[in-house]
Amino acid sequence: MTDRHTAPESVEESRLTVALISAAALAWTAAMIWSARVTITGRASAEMEVTSTAYALPGAVSAALVAGAAVALLVLTTIGLRRPLGASVRFAVATGAGLLVGVLSAIPIITINTLGTIYAVVGGTVAAAATIGGALAGFRIPPVIAAAAAASVGVFVIGFALNLFQAPVLELLGAGDTESSANAAQWFSYGQSAVSGLAAGLIAYALLRRARRHADGTDVRWPLYALAGAGPGLVTVIGEILSRTAGSEVLELAGKVSPLDQLAQQILSTARLNSGLVVIFVGAMTAMLAVGRTITPKPTEHEDDEDEPAEEGEPQVSSSNSETAYHSNS
Repeated sequence: MTDRHTAPESVEESRLTVALISAAALAWTAAMIWSARVTITGRASAEMEVTSTAYALPGAVSAALVAGAAVALLVLTTIGLRRPLGASVRFAVATGAGLLVGVLSAIPIITINTLGTIYAVVGGTVAAAATIGGALAGFRIPPVIAAAAAASVGVFVIGFALNLFQAPVLELLGAGDTESSANAAQWFSYGQSAVSGLAAGLIAYALLRRARRHADGTDVRWPLYALAGAGPGLVTVIGEILSRTAGSEVLELAGKVSPLDQLAQQILSTARLNSGLVVIFVGAMTAMLAVGRTITPKPTEHEDDEDEPAEEGEPQVSSSNSETAYHSNS
């Protein structure tokens, strides 16, 4: 039960829901980091290790960001069910939980080679992403954070599933020579972003409507639906920014391996940023349209006057009777 004066967006999310989201986010982060480690260590030359690290960095950063936010929200939810936390304490606990997730996520990368600095940079970037995610969970909008995290996990899964069928889809899009393959890949990227944004908006909407039932029917403000739907796109953009700033040394080293690798890094970086922006727009619009369909217009003042019953002792005269009486008197 919630207090009538408590804002619905500040009500703690169900612990079971947050636990499931955290488990999914941690599993995805572990898979991304372990896949990156296996790919990097499986290369025969140092140059290939550098390029593989650069390719794996953005995905690991985005996954760690979501995992840090989800775990921090789980810790806050567990503590908040026992006693409320002040704003400063809540932020400190959330940031600490995100930092712990970041440190654990960075260990498999740093231990690849403790003598070089490149893996320390990658590990530090991953830890920073998880810490930022934890800090974001400190805001008093638990249902919105949970919905955005769940939508992000959903987008990760959809991206993985679509990439499994990338080859036949590219053939349907007319991939053949170099130019047609590039156009097909671009259309595939746009389509994947649109589908991801649609899924993000619907998942965020479903989670926030479930949180509404948990909060005794009180609903969050409609702009927060848009924020939750745009969450996965924001994760991609933030991850790309971190990769370009905190992980810039890795990208620079990969660019020095060959001009082709440098061009590939630039193309992929631009594609990820554009994809994130598309997911932000489509996810926000989808969530807003979904909640907009459930909003019923308030009755106008004229309709309220017509529906008001007549006062006690006052005769109720219908419009047809009054019109008849007017003609008879005439």
